[in-house]
Amino acid sequence: MSQPRIPLFFAGARQDAHSTRTSPVYHPASGTVAAQVPLGDATDIEAVIADAAAAATAWGERSPLDRARIMFKWRELCLLHADELARLISSEHGKVTSDARGELQRGLEVVEFAVGIPHLMKGEFSDQVSRGIDMHSLRQPLGVVAAITPFNFPAMVPLWMLGPALACGNAVILKPSERDPSTGVRLAELFVEAGAPPGVLNVLHGDAEAVNALCTDPRIQAVSFVGSTPIAQHVYETSAKHGKRVQAMGGAKNHLVVLPDADLDMTVEGLMGSAYGSAGERCMAISVAVVVGDATADALVARLADRVKALRVGDSAAEGMDMGPLVTGVHRDKIKGYIDLGVQEGATLVVDGRMHPAQASGGFFLGGSLFDHVTKDMTIYREEIFGPVLCVVRVESAAEAIDLCNKHQYGNGVAIFTRSGSAAREFAHQVQCGMVGINVPIPVPLAMYSFGGWKASAFGDHNQHGMDGVRFYTKLKTVTTRWPQSVDAASFSMPVLR
Repeated sequence: MSQPRIPLFFAGARQDAHSTRTSPVYHPASGTVAAQVPLGDATDIEAVIADAAAAATAWGERSPLDRARIMFKWRELCLLHADELARLISSEHGKVTSDARGELQRGLEVVEFAVGIPHLMKGEFSDQVSRGIDMHSLRQPLGVVAAITPFNFPAMVPLWMLGPALACGNAVILKPSERDPSTGVRLAELFVEAGAPPGVLNVLHGDAEAVNALCTDPRIQAVSFVGSTPIAQHVYETSAKHGKRVQAMGGAKNHLVVLPDADLDMTVEGLMGSAYGSAGERCMAISVAVVVGDATADALVARLADRVKALRVGDSAAEGMDMGPLVTGVHRDKIKGYIDLGVQEGATLVVDGRMHPAQASGGFFLGGSLFDHVTKDMTIYREEIFGPVLCVVRVESAAEAIDLCNKHQYGNGVAIFTRSGSAAREFAHQVQCGMVGINVPIPVPLAMYSFGGWKASAFGDHNQHGMDGVRFYTKLKTVTTRWPQSVDAASFSMPVLR
């Protein structure tokens, strides 16, 4: 029996792709292929971009109030179909259904923020900057923009981009991950159902050919990307070379620093959820616990070991599961390879998740793994694993912990657990990282603030959502106005306002 092909979305409807190249979309819990996604060719790419370009001007000319009403209706439809969307996310990605619902909610919070676009796009006005002269600024949409999104958040990250981009009056081409592409198509379908014109939100499936086309096509004015650091850098450099503005978020190796005065019960709960939630496939997952003092480390590792062994791992659709499968067999095997390497390099594997009973189903399962005595020179410390693996690094002081965080190549998110306000304040001030949590393990900002990292975790001058999102998806225009009562003589020197 032939497998279904996931459609493109443009001209306001699902469309069959022209391309004959495809990539499998798996059902991770069973390990079976559920569908084929077409990898867009030149014909598909041109159809999607041309349709968006044709729709962009009229959408941008609509009033912000009109666009806000459509955004609000879209939010309502997404909530009405929340169970359906969560099942779709879970079935293709593998995360447990409750996590999928949470992902959708965090994405819709940015849409809620974007509903305030009539206020967010307001410019400034200065009366009488000189005799008879006023000055004002205004924000206008860019035109067509591209959103290239990762597999680990098939709803949340697209919504983080789509919310401000669409509300600001741009047409958007969404290029979701080929590993779990169906959610993006359904979101676009619901946007049209909410009253949006055809072409304003299109979905293009593909691989490097599609990505490179979006980065180079002159009709596309901006590119937003989330993925691995090497690809983020490629997207940033290629798009910037072709005159586009770019926000490109890369990899992470998020540290959680544990001081001796930390509440260990709170710390363990925070580490379990942040390290093993979504099987560690989160750019904000805590993958390194930096513990000050051997006594604190011994106590923490003992508590963690029991909890990691007790993780409930199974079919993501089953009730009560803590972890579902990994997204693909290739990704699962890559994580196994990192665990093998950690053992070879001399780290202590306290809990080994490489073999788990859930694997008998044929799905892409791993249990949780816990390493102790990890050092900064080990591969499992330096590189992003993106799986259910937590590394414990022991240090002697808070200053050493901060230095460790600051010298890592990534600077996405970081946290500290302590009862000391002064220690927490000093940490937040000194640490070189884009997002900081104090007794909060996953410091993902709410929609009114912006999401973004430092160092090799981000390329470009703007973060995602919040006011940075509005700034990124609009261009600023400043207008100087005079209504003269008489004609002034020409001036050949630099005008000086008085």
